[in-house]
Amino acid sequence: MSGGSRIVRCLGSGVLLSVAATLLLGGCTAPGVARPSAPAAEQSVAPSRLPSSLSSSQIFPGGLYTDPTTHAADAVSRLIGEGRNDEAATILQISSQPTAIWLAYSSNASKVAPLLQKYVDAARARSKTLVFVTYAIPNRDCGGLSAGGLSSADYIQWNRTIAQKLSGTHSVILVEPDSLAMLTKDRCASERQSRPPLIRQAVDILVSAGLTVYLDGGNSHWVKPDVMAGLLRSAGVAETRGFFTNVSNFYRVDQERGYADRVSKLLGGKNFVIDVSRNGNGWQGNWCNPPGAAIGQKPQVTTGATKLDALLWVKHPGDSDGACNGGPVAGRWWESYALGLVRNGS
Repeated sequence: MSGGSRIVRCLGSGVLLSVAATLLLGGCTAPGVARPSAPAAEQSVAPSRLPSSLSSSQIFPGGLYTDPTTHAADAVSRLIGEGRNDEAATILQISSQPTAIWLAYSSNASKVAPLLQKYVDAARARSKTLVFVTYAIPNRDCGGLSAGGLSSADYIQWNRTIAQKLSGTHSVILVEPDSLAMLTKDRCASERQSRPPLIRQAVDILVSAGLTVYLDGGNSHWVKPDVMAGLLRSAGVAETRGFFTNVSNFYRVDQERGYADRVSKLLGGKNFVIDVSRNGNGWQGNWCNPPGAAIGQKPQVTTGATKLDALLWVKHPGDSDGACNGGPVAGRWWESYALGLVRNGS
């Protein structure tokens, strides 16, 4: 699909990685992540229907949480155990960075609650902000490489569970990548009437719990700004912090900022975040595991007064986009590709 395929990670074993990462990094603080000036609990942000009044540092108190249980983290532990220290050090350049945590329909309402609690406890201990991605909308990807999703009723209950478990945590939610931009494609014609109001329900549930929400804004080479703004309005963007762009894609930051600024102005000045996980070499002519792609700049929360809140790693570098260009199915770890992403950015 145009926005790339997705990955769901659940908490697994991370003890070996914690030891290995400490040995290689000389500490447990990931490079490029600022230390908090005060614990997240001391930087209270009250639930608001007007979140654009907050600064980016208030939206992401303490900085971004680094998950020690990603595919890349598992690979570092394994490579060290195999004595492949040079490759471990290369993959560590991925695993040491904060990445979004993907929640999909496999993490149904009964399973997602304990999963979220583990993340909440871990982030609270480090005074960091969690960034989650929901990816379970009915008819997700409209039959593409990441097809799937919950029923409408289950989807709403799933969002209620997420909201309940994350209430009061300062967590950030990126709602359903590609869900709105994909509505411009013929294969998603059946979802054009039902999907925006369903997303509005999810938005209301999540925002009412005091969570910071961003909606799908496509990317700079997909949907025209005025069309994208209309889709965002139909899905309730007025109640959210704003939107995200470039998820699982490769466009440069300057291209995405120019596009996002135009969409933002059409929405009265909404804020946005950009996925920079694999845009180090810009667009490579293909959205699905393109050769020549490179990791982007380190994830960071902005400090300026623009509408850009943060540059994030939403897609996990090294996780396949799908069975294309020699890669495994969507979401599987592809080690040779991960090594190339790092080396291509050197």
